[in-house]
Amino acid sequence: MTDVHNDDDRHLREELVSGQQVFQGRMLDVRCDTVRLPNGATATREYIVHPGAVMVIPLLDDGRLVVERQFRYPVGRVMLEFPAGKIDAGEPPLTCAVRELAEETGYRAAEWARAGVLHNAIGYSSEGIEIWLARGLTAGQRGLDDEEFLDVATATLDELLAMAASGELTDAKTLIGLMWLQNWQSGRWTLNWHRAA
Repeated sequence: MTDVHNDDDRHLREELVSGQQVFQGRMLDVRCDTVRLPNGATATREYIVHPGAVMVIPLLDDGRLVVERQFRYPVGRVMLEFPAGKIDAGEPPLTCAVRELAEETGYRAAEWARAGVLHNAIGYSSEGIEIWLARGLTAGQRGLDDEEFLDVATATLDELLAMAASGELTDAKTLIGLMWLQNWQSGRWTLNWHRAA
C-alpha cells in the first residue's frame, strides 16, 4: 500500500502519443487522444476540454442560503443547485462569481471567500469549478441571458441536507458546496474573507 502523500507518481503517468479534436461547440471541445500507458501499451482517452466554471454559496444574514431551480436538459429534470456559471476566456474566477451571482439571482455580496476547486468529472472532463462563498447580500435586479430560465429560492442548511439525504438534491457541485459550508461553520476548515471590489 502506498502513502496518499507520495509525490513520486511517475509509474502512474500517461503520455500523449497523438490527439484529435472530434467536436468543437460553443462551450465544449471534445478530444480523442492516443496515450502511452506506464507499461508501454497504448490506449484511447476521450474527454472534454472545458474552460472552467464557478459556483457561489450565497449566505443570507439570517442563515438561509440562496439556491436555484433550473431545468437541466441532459438529465431531463429540474435540479436544485447553488448559482454557477462558465468562466469567460481571460476572466478571473472572482469576477465570474460576482457576475453570475448578480445575473442569476440579483444579489450582490459585500464579502467573498474562495473555498477551493472541484473537479467534478475527472474521467472525461478537464472542468474545474471554483467554489466561492458570498455574504453581506443585497437584493437587486437579475440579468438573465435570453436562454436562461430559473427560479430563485432560499433554504436552510438543514433543509438542503435533508434533501441530499433523501436523494432529492443530487447536483455534485451543490453537495460539495454543502460540505465546505458545514466544515467552515463548524470551525474545521478556514476561509479568508475579503471585501468585494
